[in-house]
Amino acid sequence: MSDPVKDAEAVGGLSGTGEPSFGDPGHLPSPTGPSRASAWAGLIGPPVAVFIAFLGIWYLLSWRFLPVLLGDPIDAAERLRNTLLPYPHDVFVTAFLDPDNLSDLVSGLWLDTRLALFGLAISIVIGVGIAIAMSQAKWIEVSGYPYAVLLQTVPILALVPLIGLWFGFGFGARLTVVVIISLFPIITNTLFGLKSAEQGLHDLFTLHTGSRWVRLLKLQLPASLPAMFTGFQISAGLSVIGAIVGDFFFGRGERGLGNLINLYVARLRPEELFGALVFSTLLGIVVFVSFGWLRTRLTGHWHETGS
Repeated sequence: MSDPVKDAEAVGGLSGTGEPSFGDPGHLPSPTGPSRASAWAGLIGPPVAVFIAFLGIWYLLSWRFLPVLLGDPIDAAERLRNTLLPYPHDVFVTAFLDPDNLSDLVSGLWLDTRLALFGLAISIVIGVGIAIAMSQAKWIEVSGYPYAVLLQTVPILALVPLIGLWFGFGFGARLTVVVIISLFPIITNTLFGLKSAEQGLHDLFTLHTGSRWVRLLKLQLPASLPAMFTGFQISAGLSVIGAIVGDFFFGRGERGLGNLINLYVARLRPEELFGALVFSTLLGIVVFVSFGWLRTRLTGHWHETGS
C-alpha cells in the first residue's frame, strides 16, 4: 500500500531533503522581470551594436580614408567630405534641424507614405483575389500564373512610357508603379498558403460534405495567413521602393522623396540627400515591421511562424 504523505510530496514536487524540485510550479522562474529584460536586450542589442559600428565606419571613412583613397591633397579634405561623404552629425544638423529642409523631407515622406500604403492596399485586394481564384480552379492557375510572372519580370523602365500615356504623370502613374512592383509576392505567397492546408483536414471537410466556400473560409484562408502575411511584408518593402521609383519617373505635382533625391543630386547637397535616404529607409522599416507585428497578433497563438 502506498504512503499518502509520500504521494503528496511527490505530487507537490518535494524531494526527500525538503527542497523544491523543478516540478513545483510555485518555484518556477517568473516570465517577467529579468527574463523579459534579457529578451528585449537580446532583440535590440545586436541591431544597435551594428548601427554604432556603421556610424563609426562612416566617421572613419569621411575623416581619414576617403581623401587618401581618392588621392586628394590634405587641404582639400574638407571640401571632399562636404561633397561626397559628410559627417553623420552634419547630415543630422542640416537635414533634420533646419526647418526648411525638414519641411521638404516631411512633405516628401508624407506623399510617399500615402503612395506606398494606397498601392499596397490595392495590391493586397487584387493579389489575394487572384490567388483565391487560382486556388479554386486549376485552369485559372495554369492560364493566369505565367502572366503574373511576366508582370514581375518585365523591367519597369519598359512600362514607364505606357504608364505615362495611360495614367498621366502625377499621382495615378506613381500609384500604378507601386501596384506593379508589389503585386507578385502577394499572389505567390497567398496561393502557396491556400494550398498548404493538410490533406487530412480536406478529407474531414469532404466527409462532412462541406461546400467549396465553407472549405475556403474555414480551412484554406486561416491556413494561408502565415504565408499571406509573409507576402504582405515583402510587398510592403517593395511598395516603398515603388513609390520612390515612381517619383523618379513622374515628377508632376507634389514632390516625393524620389524627386528630392534627384534635386539634391543635381545641386550637390549631400547632407539633404542622406536625409532623404534616411527617411525612405525608415518608412520601409516601419511598414515592414508593422505587418510583422500584425502577423504575430493574428497567428502567434496557433502557428509557430507567428510566435
